[in-house]
Order: sequence, then structure tokens, then C-alpha cells
Amino acid sequence: MGFVAAAALSFCFPDFVVFRFTQAAIWSIALMGLVILCGVSGQFSLAQAALFGLGGYGAAMLAAHTPLPPYAGLALAPLLGFAAGYGVGRVAGSHTLWTQALVTYAVVIAFPQLLRWRPIEHWTGGVQGLYLDFPTPPTDLLSNDRWAFLMALSLLGLGIWLAHNLIDSRAGRALKAARDNDLAATAQGIRVPRARAAASGIAGAYLAVAGCLSAWQFGFVGPGSYNFALSVQMLFGLVIGGMHSAGGAILGGLFLQFFPDVTAGLGKGYSALLYGVLLIAAMVAMPQGVAGGVAGALARLAAWLKLRGP
Repeated sequence: MGFVAAAALSFCFPDFVVFRFTQAAIWSIALMGLVILCGVSGQFSLAQAALFGLGGYGAAMLAAHTPLPPYAGLALAPLLGFAAGYGVGRVAGSHTLWTQALVTYAVVIAFPQLLRWRPIEHWTGGVQGLYLDFPTPPTDLLSNDRWAFLMALSLLGLGIWLAHNLIDSRAGRALKAARDNDLAATAQGIRVPRARAAASGIAGAYLAVAGCLSAWQFGFVGPGSYNFALSVQMLFGLVIGGMHSAGGAILGGLFLQFFPDVTAGLGKGYSALLYGVLLIAAMVAMPQGVAGGVAGALARLAAWLKLRGP
């Protein structure tokens, strides 16, 4: 009902407002992938900017070098993201969190350099990047911004439904077991490296889809857009929103899109300082994020009301 209401309300706002909520939905799709990777499977990653960029570049290269329709990029993005995420997960998933951080850090640092690599710069555009057109809306009644919002909202709803089913399935329980105690999970017959690699691949698919939508929205992809700072920004949204639920991904996406407006007036230096202070405060006051903090408060309230009785 909430998604239907959001879709209906998009017709009540001007395009520039709808544009911003589209970007918040795209952030939420990306963070949903990190919920599966970090919250459910207990891994750590800094490669999300590279996986995000892989989806964007896949769509841009299809548009620039093939006669395929733009929507083919949306079909290609999850395949590229899953393949790349699975590969990274096979390398890093069987190691400690520190090693995972180093491996994925190497990926996010190498990705922009790969895009500038001379043998393939004809395909990637090199330092100039690539431009791409937004797919034509199915009807003239929809503007580009409104159609982008409806697509992002629909894919977010589908992504949350798929993630919810995964988390509550046998595979989701295996991921949680590997997260809580990998030795005990191995003793129960769970192939921990393979399970973690699969979680990394699924997260990569979410991130690549979000990257494809973002590339369509801005109409441009470039090596400088997918850097280490973007990975940290996504982790920040994940921590603030909450890494154990779909609600946390949505709250984190809204936070990443609209919180900079609050700090923009303070200047660049103070803005970064406020980000750091807020991150520390959030980890201390709400270690489960805003979604986890709200859920805990509601549970305590329900318990208190139950103790009071009728």
C-alpha cells in the first residue's frame, strides 16, 4: 500500500521533486544489496562503488556501441553485477573481515583505472566517460522524471520482496549461520565460502541495477563517479538506516539523498565534521541503525503495555 501511495503521490509533485525521490529509491536498491551482504551474511565490502559503476557502464556501453534498446541495459546489469560480485566473494568470502576489506578496497581503487585503460577506452570512453539517453516512457502522459521514479519504485518493491523471501528461506538461514559461527555452519554441512560468494553475487546484482538506473537518470557515466568515497557513502547510509532489514535500506536511501541538504549550509569542512559526529553517535546510540532502534523502542513499549495489563 505504501508503494502504491508513493506512486500516486508522484503525480502531485513537480518533476524536480520527483527526481530527488527517484535518487533516494535508487540509493535504497543499492543499500538493499548491502543489507544482504553485510547484515545477513556478515561480510564487509568496499567494492560497492565498482559494482554500482558496472551497472551504469554496462547500460552506457550497450547504448553507445550496439543497436539494442536502452532497456537491454537493465537486463544486463544484474547479470554483470552477480558475476562480478560472485567473483569478488569467492576471493574474499573465505577470509577474515580485515582481508575482505583489503580485497574489496583494491577492487574499488582499480575500477576507475580500468575504465581509463587505453586498450579498452574506445568502449568505456576513457577519462571522458560516456553519455546515454533516458529510455522513452511508454506514454506521453509520463515525463522522464516520473517514469524514472515509477521504474525505481517498482524495482525497489521487487527487490525488497525477493530479499524478504531469501532471508526467510533455507538459504537465508544458511547465510545467518555462516555469519554467526562459520565453524558451526561448516559442521552442519553448509559450504561457507560458496554461500558467502552467492550473497556477494546477489548484492552485486542489486548494486548494478541501482547503477544502471542512476546512469539513466543523470545521462552520463565517468570514471571519477565511482570512487572510494562513494563506497564509504553507501556504508554510511547502511549504518544509519540499519543493516538488518529492508526498512533500514529505505531509511538509509532517504538519509543519503536528503541529509546533505541539512549540512550544506554549514560549509564543506563543517559538513564532513557533522557527518563524522553523526556516524559515531548513531553507532553508540543505535547500533542497529534507525530501523533497529525504532523496532526496539516499539518492542519495549509493547512489553511495558503488556505488563501494565488492561
